[in-house]
Amino acid sequence: MPNGTLLYLCRHGQTDWNAVGRLQGQSDIPLNDRGREQARRNGRTLRERLTVEGLLPDFISSPMVRAVETMQIVRGEMGLAADGFATDERLREINFGDWQGYEVPELRRRDRAAVQRRDADKWGFLPPGDGAESYEMLTARVVPFFRELARPTLVVAHGGVMRSFLSAFCGMASDEAAHVGIPQDRILRFENGRYDWV
Repeated sequence: MPNGTLLYLCRHGQTDWNAVGRLQGQSDIPLNDRGREQARRNGRTLRERLTVEGLLPDFISSPMVRAVETMQIVRGEMGLAADGFATDERLREINFGDWQGYEVPELRRRDRAAVQRRDADKWGFLPPGDGAESYEMLTARVVPFFRELARPTLVVAHGGVMRSFLSAFCGMASDEAAHVGIPQDRILRFENGRYDWV
């Protein structure tokens, strides 16, 4: 990213699939009530932070339903028009292929060997199925998007996208990034190579 570019990176709010640990990937699942409240919290936090910083960033979201709804709620809490933002296809969540819609314990019963390979290398593991991606492949997809940012920007995306960002731009080892918790009720603030959660 261009040096000095300020980024706020927000994961979408919770969905019913998140709540039970079901792999969503590119399945288009809407927010649940808790997810909407998380988005409202993040919108209030951003309103306060950006008022102090005296800026209005660009707004870009993943085109997936849960991210778009999160962005609409965030902007509403900031006193902005709900639909005043762009979307970018590169911000879609990682594609879990044939594993989308399953919980990991279910997959372990169906294909223990494949889940063990994932356990051994979560970053590099490629699930079965057309269009499936590893975190390594996802990172190659999203890094060009972030490198193009030249203005302060709020991005609403997904846990996988944020893992890729932490690995590519924050110096986090890929194995750590593959397992780190990505909260849905906090926002990652990144500037000059440093990040914190707000």
